Amino acid sequence: MGHTVAEWTGTSFATLGFGVAGLGIVVVSGPVIVAGVAAIALSVIVTWVLHLAGWGKPSGPRPADQWDWRVKDLTARRGQPNCVGCRIAG
Repeated sequence: MGHTVAEWTGTSFATLGFGVAGLGIVVVSGPVIVAGVAAIALSVIVTWVLHLAGWGKPSGPRPADQWDWRVKDLTARRGQPNCVGCRIAG
């Protein structure tokens, strides 16, 4: 929802993974399907790590200086309210 580095990177990895998995289904290749599914799993991990590093932002209104997608979220170290990823990380 915030158009952040974490979200764009995760979406890119997931889209690539779905494309590779779909190609694997079309050409009937198990290893290609597995590679696609691995890329999808990697997208979740990459998004989570970037989010915890401050490159993902919480939902909702933000101050004007935090609107740009290239601005790092300095509150990420404390954890964001109602964030499942932050709760999992502790």
